[in-house]
Amino acid sequence: MRRWRLIAGIAVAVTAASVATVIALPASAETAAFTVTNSWSTGYQGQVEVKNTTSSTINTWRVQLTLPAGTTIVNSWNATQSASGSTYTFTPAGWNGTLAAGASTSFGFVANGTGRPTSCQVNGVSCDGSSTPSPTATTTSPTPTPTATTTPPPTGSTPLAANGQLRVCGVKLCNQNGKAIQLRGMSTHGLQWFAKCYNTASLNALAQDWQADLLRIAMYVQEGGYETNPAGFTSQVNNLVDQAEQRGLYAIVDFHTLTPGDPNYNLARAKTFFAEVSARNAAKKNVIYEIANEPNGVSWASIKSYAEQVIPVIRANDPDAVIIVGTRGWSSLGVSDGSSSSEITANPVNASNIMYAFHFYAASHKDNYRAEVQRAAASLPLFVTEFGTVTATGGGQVDLASTGTWLDLLDRLQISYANWTYSDAGESSAAFKAGTCNGTTYAGTGVLTESGTYLRSRIRTPDNF
Repeated sequence: MRRWRLIAGIAVAVTAASVATVIALPASAETAAFTVTNSWSTGYQGQVEVKNTTSSTINTWRVQLTLPAGTTIVNSWNATQSASGSTYTFTPAGWNGTLAAGASTSFGFVANGTGRPTSCQVNGVSCDGSSTPSPTATTTSPTPTPTATTTPPPTGSTPLAANGQLRVCGVKLCNQNGKAIQLRGMSTHGLQWFAKCYNTASLNALAQDWQADLLRIAMYVQEGGYETNPAGFTSQVNNLVDQAEQRGLYAIVDFHTLTPGDPNYNLARAKTFFAEVSARNAAKKNVIYEIANEPNGVSWASIKSYAEQVIPVIRANDPDAVIIVGTRGWSSLGVSDGSSSSEITANPVNASNIMYAFHFYAASHKDNYRAEVQRAAASLPLFVTEFGTVTATGGGQVDLASTGTWLDLLDRLQISYANWTYSDAGESSAAFKAGTCNGTTYAGTGVLTESGTYLRSRIRTPDNF
């Protein structure tokens, strides 16, 4: 990414071909620097850096961008967004409002359309120092000399060491250096049934033999799960987070709600659980929070309401972690309910640094589901937190043809995924043959089912970190 800088301060700058679009700022004012970090034929991804260039702390900030007709902002992160006509107002996400002297923060957005901002205000002051926003002045020659910036290469060989703290950038999952990445790994089965499968040998096999990037920790709330022993299950989850971290794996903390399907039924439990887990793990860089596994029989508005009550509980302790929100129809983006992702894009969760869950089972969910993922991925950050190679029951025939088509699509779109399940459950979706978790051997293919053998092969493909 390139960012133009002026002697008089930081300006709003657009990098597009050889044309530099500049809005000057008065001296000693809060400043904003805009850059295009990615673009395509129908839109682009922008980033705005807000910097306090005064000598005193500021307690909030507000950036207003006006876009030309035909261009709209469809998604943003690290800021709260509102719109009035063609003017978009961005205010802090909550955790990034206070800026000490010289400090800065940034937020990003995805625009549908190719028009760049035509005017800008920072904290109510026009970016050119006048009382109203001024149109940009465009020059084609000469262009300012960009300041060279370099990103240090990642260090270490584990996924966590290479990528560090993850964040959502546009519709992608990005690492600490802003590089879009894809994580691939496995989900546990219910901890109340298969805790014995998650031991030193099995987790070593996942990290070293499978060369996985993440472990999804499926903590059921009902069905003999969390509600029966909150302290015990919270301890199990925290222990597995630690085990994943020690092996350089990311850990998805999955609040595994399934029956009943309305996540609001477990709202109080969710607030208690995530308050405790996020406080305990706030300093860790490997934790991703999945706040509702598979909402079903409930509207998107109800799911959104739940998310907007749980996310602040996590953010109070951990302002940086990625949070994944379940979607309608068993996290099918609404497809299994006869709906689509359009209800999410029209009414997204009012929070930053979040992604939306999508689940599929390859033998049951095929072309129409894949088409919806293809459409949704253009405007929504997606994470496949659960999928199976079999039918939606978790059993039946393994469909490697459909699974391969699915994973090829996810690879192409850089959508991260976790397979169901890293267990020896007596069902065809299990990675291990029945009885494996009674023994001590987990590495190699001798202990794997047809599904496990295939997934191990796909996950072992070299990462592009």
